[in-house]
Amino acid sequence: MASVFQRCKRDVRDRNFPCDRARCRHGWTVRYREPGGRRGRQRERSFPRRVGSDGADAFADKVENDKKSAVRFDPARGLVPLRVWAREWLERRVIGESTRRNYEGFIRNHLLPSLGRKMLAGLARRDFEEFAEDVHASGAGLAVSTVNDRMVMVAAMLEAAVVDKRIPDNPARGVRMSRAGPLAVDEDEIPTPGEVDLIAQHIAPQYRLTVYLQSGTGQRPSEALAFSSECRRAGFVRIRWQVSAKAHRADCRTAFVPCKNRVEGEYRDVPTAPFVDQEIDAHLSWWAPVPVVFTGQRGKRLRLEVFFAPRQRGKGTMPTASTYGYHFKKACRLAGLIDVDGKAKYTPRSLRHFFASIALAHGVPIHEVSRWLGHRSVKITIDIYGHLVPRAWHRCREVLQNAMRPAPLDAAVQSPEEVRPGACTQAA
Repeated sequence: MASVFQRCKRDVRDRNFPCDRARCRHGWTVRYREPGGRRGRQRERSFPRRVGSDGADAFADKVENDKKSAVRFDPARGLVPLRVWAREWLERRVIGESTRRNYEGFIRNHLLPSLGRKMLAGLARRDFEEFAEDVHASGAGLAVSTVNDRMVMVAAMLEAAVVDKRIPDNPARGVRMSRAGPLAVDEDEIPTPGEVDLIAQHIAPQYRLTVYLQSGTGQRPSEALAFSSECRRAGFVRIRWQVSAKAHRADCRTAFVPCKNRVEGEYRDVPTAPFVDQEIDAHLSWWAPVPVVFTGQRGKRLRLEVFFAPRQRGKGTMPTASTYGYHFKKACRLAGLIDVDGKAKYTPRSLRHFFASIALAHGVPIHEVSRWLGHRSVKITIDIYGHLVPRAWHRCREVLQNAMRPAPLDAAVQSPEEVRPGACTQAA
């Protein structure tokens, strides 16, 4: 039976002992035993007040009700290190390859060094609040949005432990950081048309086309590297695949995977400007497509005639986004596009920003741009690029005025004295 008491009246070690006041404002303590009989561990929890939904009495009632309703948690089941549970949980997850790779990296580099040795039963909410703050403030420099996204993954991991009856509550549920900076892209991170051409001129010749595929159709680096003959259509490109992060390995059977946020069989179409078609033709005049056979996620053998398969021995099956990123930064340095520290001013993602900014600045609807970029929802596009949409104040005023107070057809030929508020105008 859970007991509710005040330490100031019972515990000689308490700094307020002995307290003679009948209604003092000192805290209350609930002492209870976990389910499991004698094996159940005795625990205590402190509260600032006794009554109320968040008081000591309410918690004591909850503990007893859980016991009566047979909500049992064997303490021994919670004696599993977080590093072991994280590995088991990730192995059971059915997720995309890129998502799995991101999760593995976060767990290995951040979660396990901080909390990997702790038992599931010993984890508290404060542990995860401090962990999120440390990850953001550490040298890793993860953005607030990235930390919050990964904490959703951590909460799902602990929620699985709750379902598995290893812990009674999820200490990571709802742990988030307030956004410290805007999600919107910085306009200084977007190259000019002249700078895009400079990068294309200085990058390794076999990657010149990727610069224009990204800047002209908004593809991600891994999608541009997966460009194949089947992508090219009359007046548009069909984007269906991206290069796997493991494509450079000789034992990789799945060199291509579906695009981000998509499953196998889904695709998106993006219109192409004439200069993109010209660059594709120029690339084909130097390099013929190379057939690559791979196994799709459904186990079916597939074949693509890709534009960027390496033609040298010992270079692996396909270049990855990391390989392309190296050549891209090198091109920026050769073109003189560097910051004050001598590092590349732009990244491959900057070309994707260029595509979106040019389209939006010239009146292309943002929902169309969102579909061409392959975003999961238009909200993501608005958060990142919404500030680049031209202001339409004058157009808004004109549209509303014409809707609510339309000007008469002969208003242009009437003098100001003839047109008075509330007056009826008759045709001559």
